Amino acid sequence: MANARVKAPKNRAEDYSYTVAWSDEDNAFIARVTEFPSLAAHGKSQEKALRELRGVVEYVLQDLAESREPIPEPLGRRIYSGKLNLRMSKELHRRLALESTTQGISLNALINTKLARS
Repeated sequence: MANARVKAPKNRAEDYSYTVAWSDEDNAFIARVTEFPSLAAHGKSQEKALRELRGVVEYVLQDLAESREPIPEPLGRRIYSGKLNLRMSKELHRRLALESTTQGISLNALINTKLARS
């Protein structure tokens, strides 16, 4: 059994990350799916907008699978390393380095603390 392959779980519409918000301009709730930024659906209630969009996502997943195109992995299944390469201005770098030295902590610890507060 050492050679048995573990099959990746099939992506389902409910596995993706959704948001629903009211739009005054459209006079409706607008649902969006993070992993498919070009997709949206509207409805008279949050539930109807979400249900409509999930139907669209199911169709898109089926279409992508049939055409053998890449399917975005749901955010909930993605694995993150915890490492981030960040670019900033020299002045901001200097200010953060001075602040971390004054506090007696590493620059990394300072930035993590600031990010955790936001």
